[in-house]
Amino acid sequence: MILKRQLLATGLTASTLLLCTAANAQETNVTEEEPQATEAVAEYSAETVVATVGDTEITLGEIALLSQMLPDQYKQLPDETLIEGIVEQLVDQTLLAEEAGSEDDWSQRLKLQVELERKAVLARTTVDTEMAKPVDEKQVQAAYNEAIGSLPAETEYSASHILVETEEKAKELKETIENGADFADTAKAESTGPSGPNGGSLGWFGAGAMVPEFDSVVTTMEVGTVSEPVQTQFGWHIIQLNETREKAKPTLEETRAEFENQIRQQRLQEQLEALRSEAQVNIDLDAVPASAIRDITIFDQ
Repeated sequence: MILKRQLLATGLTASTLLLCTAANAQETNVTEEEPQATEAVAEYSAETVVATVGDTEITLGEIALLSQMLPDQYKQLPDETLIEGIVEQLVDQTLLAEEAGSEDDWSQRLKLQVELERKAVLARTTVDTEMAKPVDEKQVQAAYNEAIGSLPAETEYSASHILVETEEKAKELKETIENGADFADTAKAESTGPSGPNGGSLGWFGAGAMVPEFDSVVTTMEVGTVSEPVQTQFGWHIIQLNETREKAKPTLEETRAEFENQIRQQRLQEQLEALRSEAQVNIDLDAVPASAIRDITIFDQ
């Protein structure tokens, strides 16, 4: 049974191919609709046997589990097509699994693979159960307040600049602007940067968005002023600060999912640490050389 479940997990590609074939066959073989019979109340459970392969039973539980693991596009298939394709796939997987023989006949490598799959499924189930538990609203509010709510509002800047190659040219243009020339018109005529055709406008940006030399100047300027020439890796700039505003903080509702997930992750980590402590975990990495993990001959010994 363990091996069959392993094959279920690893056989999804073949399963989807089979279902795709079934879906195509259904599309190309259109027949007249038959009158729908009144459905009786069905009685079934996860243990209900839908097919047998020799003495091995294929249950509704296995079929339903595999159907949930399929890609979304295959879940849209009619139930009749879906169940038929899955049952056929499970029959094939059962036959192939039985070819591996009994557990006593398995190689050491196969036994380890099956055990790893078993642990992974059980661990994932535990994680899913813990992550599905509700989060206390007070914890969410506290996490929001700490990360966002209690922090000062960020300032955003609207600035324009003129980029030229030399300091002398930058000083010349600054003097021209101080004598009454329009900054935007000067940028269009003189700036070598990509924002030149737009009058040098850089739009809105926050602190840290620009290179450090540029950022340190623009964040200390007064609105409406023009800076002295500033050198960056791109050349020489003169900057005009047009406007500032406070950046709106994300609301609690906008960030709720993020904080709930953080709390769940923290809760899971705390549980895992408690389990480690109770289990008295001992790790001895000196027992083998690190390179031993690449030595596949250990399975032949």
